[in-house]
Amino acid sequence: MAICDTCGHRPVCGKFQATGGHVKSCEHHKEERKGKWVSNGICNHKPSRFRNPDKWTVWKCSECGYSNGRKFNANFCPNCGAEVVADDNTAADFCYYCHNPVVHSGRLSGQLQPHKVIPFRIPREEAEKMFLAWCKKKWFLPRDFKSQAHAAQIKGVYYPFWVTDADAFGSTDFKATRVHTWRAGDYKYTNTKVYRLERAGNIHFEDIVTCALSDADKKMLEGVLPYPSAELTDFSMPYLSGFFAKKRDIERDSLSEEVRERMHGYTAALLRSTVREAYTTVTPETINVNIKESHWEYALLPVWILTYPHKDGKVYTFAINASTGKIYGELPVSQVKLAALMAAVAVPATALLSLIGGALF
Repeated sequence: MAICDTCGHRPVCGKFQATGGHVKSCEHHKEERKGKWVSNGICNHKPSRFRNPDKWTVWKCSECGYSNGRKFNANFCPNCGAEVVADDNTAADFCYYCHNPVVHSGRLSGQLQPHKVIPFRIPREEAEKMFLAWCKKKWFLPRDFKSQAHAAQIKGVYYPFWVTDADAFGSTDFKATRVHTWRAGDYKYTNTKVYRLERAGNIHFEDIVTCALSDADKKMLEGVLPYPSAELTDFSMPYLSGFFAKKRDIERDSLSEEVRERMHGYTAALLRSTVREAYTTVTPETINVNIKESHWEYALLPVWILTYPHKDGKVYTFAINASTGKIYGELPVSQVKLAALMAAVAVPATALLSLIGGALF
């Protein structure tokens, strides 16, 4: 029997929205719905088991709202009144019935309210054109991937980031060498001089951006960085209207070591750039960063994102930095087009071999 591991109650059966795969209802309804969104209403049965449960089975506890390892909360569409259910990390999305924007109350309030936001500068129409232009000269993409219908599915999403400023004192020791070689008669001589270089100074770090969502596609988000810090503005809820938004689930304390390591890398590169003399090699040996003061702000940054589930089982992602226009894209390959190319290449090669064979024999 399925038991809620949050409060111990049995889950009610129902028709809950799922992200994919199968949506199963309880044994009393004897029905199964596949590959589509279904309504969020629940029935009155409390089944002892779910028919053919698998990893896509969706259930929800009637007492606490716990559902398949995640808590789902409901808000109501201000336009049509329908219940809109979303997981705890979604702060803004759309009503599934009338497509009206819905901001989930309480998700971005108090300590979870962002300090800053960069608004969407690139409109949807331009984002669609950028996607189609990006696809234009890529010959082996599946036809439906580069279609106008697929481009129209692009979504604007605000992703959560921590933005860090810091003042620090950095110091680095370098080992440097100067190598001089010459010949005298039949002999080659090499003279190597070794130097110890010391560099130190006060450093100001500005806008170190770190993703604040644990289940985010970090490779994609890093692919669209950086964002212009000049466009950061004070957060206001109206910026979310018409877009999806995610709220953070990683606190800054969990990221402090990652940010410190990045500061070490920036310090080494910055102090290395002050070595003006001509050395053959310059190798950092020790790097020290003493952070004197830091300031963290929680920000929402805009991304146009389009996903494509391919037949090979992988979901390919295309994304646009909605402020700068920087593009990140993963390319699916049409096996039909690839096979056609191989066949087209094979025929002339076979004919050429036949001609060579005829000439030789």
